[in-house]
Amino acid sequence: MNEEIRIYEEEHKLRALLPGEIDHHAARTLREKIDKKMFESHPDVLLLDFSGVKFMDSSGIGLILGRAEIAMEMGATVQVVGLSPRLERLILLSGVEKMKNITVRR
Repeated sequence: MNEEIRIYEEEHKLRALLPGEIDHHAARTLREKIDKKMFESHPDVLLLDFSGVKFMDSSGIGLILGRAEIAMEMGATVQVVGLSPRLERLILLSGVEKMKNITVRR
């Protein structure tokens, strides 16, 4: 992973601006950093911003689902935003948006 994740707190929201490629190795680091920030700030909404993501394998789906489980335990929701048409199709085909606390939008 050449680029670093950037995480911003915005009132009761936590925005994670994800970097260029999400594969097995990158997903582990991303999970750790997002989870740490979630436990520190207890947001109402976690925004996973994919606008900088150029490649993602199934590890990206796992990243979303795992964060959604933690968010649900905290009483928070997850918004998956900034998707390219290709990533949006991959995520919608996976059924991620069927979890009650996840919203998927471009």
